[in-house]
Amino acid sequence: MTQPFFLGSEIYRGSSYGKWHPLRVPRVSTVMDLSRAMGWIAPGQYLNSPRAKPAALHVWHTPDYIAALQQAEADQAVSDAVRDRHGLGTISNPIYPEMFRRPATAAGASLLAGELLRDVGTVYHPGGGTHHGMPDRAGGFCYLNDPVLAMLSLRRNGARRIAYVDIDAHHSDGVQVGFAGDPDALLISVHEDRRWPFTGPLDDDGGGNCLNLPVPRAFNDTEMALIRDALILPAVARFRPDAIVVQCGADAVTEDPLSRLELSNNAHWDVVRGLMALGAPRLLVLGGGGYNPWSVGRLWAGVWATLNGHSIPDRVPDEAEAVLRALTWEGARAGRNPPEHWFTTLRDPARPGSIRRAIHDAIGTLVTRPAALGLPR
Repeated sequence: MTQPFFLGSEIYRGSSYGKWHPLRVPRVSTVMDLSRAMGWIAPGQYLNSPRAKPAALHVWHTPDYIAALQQAEADQAVSDAVRDRHGLGTISNPIYPEMFRRPATAAGASLLAGELLRDVGTVYHPGGGTHHGMPDRAGGFCYLNDPVLAMLSLRRNGARRIAYVDIDAHHSDGVQVGFAGDPDALLISVHEDRRWPFTGPLDDDGGGNCLNLPVPRAFNDTEMALIRDALILPAVARFRPDAIVVQCGADAVTEDPLSRLELSNNAHWDVVRGLMALGAPRLLVLGGGGYNPWSVGRLWAGVWATLNGHSIPDRVPDEAEAVLRALTWEGARAGRNPPEHWFTTLRDPARPGSIRRAIHDAIGTLVTRPAALGLPR
C-alpha cells in the first residue's frame, strides 16, 4: 500500500477573511502543525499545494468570473455590479488580501490530487472542500469549487465513476450543480435541515444520482452510525466507484458555532474508516466547514491519523499540546475559557443518543432510490 499524500500550504497560515468572519480562525495550518507534532508525516508524504492558473480554473468556472476574482484581489474592492453579478465583496464572501490566491491554491491541490490518483492511492487535502462555489459566483465562504475541480481532474486521469460523500453541516449545492444527473457520479450529502443554503431536501434526487439526507438538530453519533451503515456504505459499494471523494467538513460537531448538530469527531473518523474499507482504488479526502479552531484542528488531524492507520493516544504529546494551547478564538465566547481537553486530546467523548423516527424514515425513503441500489455502469 502506498503512503497517503498530505497536500498543504503556508498560504493558510495567517490568512483571514476578516476580524469578524467565521473564517478568521486558523485551520489548515493547525492540522499541518498538529500532524507534524504527532510524528504523523513521514518523509515524502507532505506536498506543497500548487496555485492553479486561471486557465486551469476555466474547466468549470467562467473566464469572466475568474477575471473578476483576480481583479477584486488586486484592487481590494469591487463595484456594485461585480458584487451583484458574482457575489464578491459581501458579508459572507468578503474582500481580503488573498481572496484569489488562497482559493486558487486549494483548487490547485484538488487538480493535483486527480493527477496523483491516476492509478491508485490516497490523498488528504484539508484546505479543500469549498463545495458552495458556483461557475460564475462565490457562495457560502467559497470563491471556487475545488471538489468539482477535483472530480473533473480525476475523470481526466482515468477515474470514470466517482462517489462523492459530503458530511459537512451544509448541503453541497455547488457540487450538485456540477454533477446532477450524471450517471457516473453518485452524490451523497448528509446535512442539517433548514440551514443555509436551504437546498438538498429529501425529495431532491438531482436527476437520479443524488441522495440528500437533511438531518434534524441535535443529530448524534448513533444516528450518524446508522446512516453510515444503512445508507452511505451500501450505496457506495453498489456503485462500485473508481474513486471516492469525501468532503469532511468539521462543522457538524457540538462545539461548532455554525450548526446545531451534536456529533463528536469519532463520527467523522468512522465514516472515513468505513469508506476506506470499501477498497476503492482512489480516495481523496477534503476538508470543508469548521469554525472552532480547536474542534476543526483536532478533527482533521484525526482524519489524517485514520488514513494512515495511526492510533490516536488518550493524551497528545507536549509538542502537540503546545500547538493547541497557542490557538486563539477572538470574538467568541467559547474562546475565552476553553475546556482543558481541547488542549490535551484529539478524540472527543462519544456523543450517542436515541435514533429518532425522522432518521429512520429518511433512510427508508432513500434506500429505495436507484442511486442507492447501484447506478448502471
